[in-house]
Amino acid sequence: MKSPTEPINDKTTEAIYTSIRSFVINAQNKIYSAINSAMVTAYWEIGEQIYKVCGENDRAEYGQNILKYLSDRLIAEFGKGYTVRNLRAMRQFYCCFKFRHKLFAELSWSHYRLLMKITDKTARDFYTEECVKAAWSVRQLERQINTMYYQRLLASKDKDAVRAEIQRTEPKPEYEKVVKNLYVMEFLQIKPDTKVYEEEIEQALIDHLQQFLLELGRGFSLVARQKRFTLNGQDFFIDLVFYNYILKCFVLIDLKTTKLTHQDLGQMQMYVNFYTRELMNEGDNPPIGIVLCAEKNDAVVKYTLPVDNNQIFASKFLTCLPTEEELKRELRLDSFIKIEK
Repeated sequence: MKSPTEPINDKTTEAIYTSIRSFVINAQNKIYSAINSAMVTAYWEIGEQIYKVCGENDRAEYGQNILKYLSDRLIAEFGKGYTVRNLRAMRQFYCCFKFRHKLFAELSWSHYRLLMKITDKTARDFYTEECVKAAWSVRQLERQINTMYYQRLLASKDKDAVRAEIQRTEPKPEYEKVVKNLYVMEFLQIKPDTKVYEEEIEQALIDHLQQFLLELGRGFSLVARQKRFTLNGQDFFIDLVFYNYILKCFVLIDLKTTKLTHQDLGQMQMYVNFYTRELMNEGDNPPIGIVLCAEKNDAVVKYTLPVDNNQIFASKFLTCLPTEEELKRELRLDSFIKIEK
């Protein structure tokens, strides 16, 4: 008998762990497959119903009104997975894959979201069949589409080498965790926990910044944490979204715990553009984006300002938003002291 304090690292105990782990993974995969199959079928049927009601043009006034009505009712009862944008995707799903009996149980809704982007039906059918045959993950399928696998395979004499390339460039993950699939969470009406997406330090910093801005007393009202929106099947998250009732605009804040890059600034510009075009209300000023780069020995603050600022708005901006020095002080001192205790 081993001593209670003696490390357990022999081959027998490792084999037991490996065996138990495989049972857990197999059970998760079965659950994941069952949920995805039900989800794909449900979304196809929803898409069929929408197509029958709206016809060929779901963007005509009648179609838009129907989609808005359905979206409002479904969101109220089943959660945020039934936005107008998502209902349109379900309709598109039905239009791209007209025969329900030809849907593949091996493919998830995430797979089909990617396949729907392919306008050439011949190429789409090819990718669908190859995806099933080669058991591509979602990331593998995305890479094959983006690198024009269909065209490369047609042009290549060594087709086996082209087929094998994906395993070197984008190996398939051992298994995909159900809890991290946002479509599954939406379908099951599971509210995402922000800690799924954030590291501990980043979470603590966001908690601190949220409290700091609300206590600042300059017109800030919290709208959302980890605000999610989807563009062409890809999910984006904004760490903090406030509405400032003095500036009359949304204030978007993104925190980076690594060195600030130009990609970070470009991403924030995209967030600002999205809010400007999709979520601004009548009478609002354009949104403001703030990118914070927090490191133990440094703190960088970058503002993404609206391009059509007027003078009055700009002067209000200076008095309502925290200064760079205030934000740097919060990131450098208080936040990290709290984290490190």
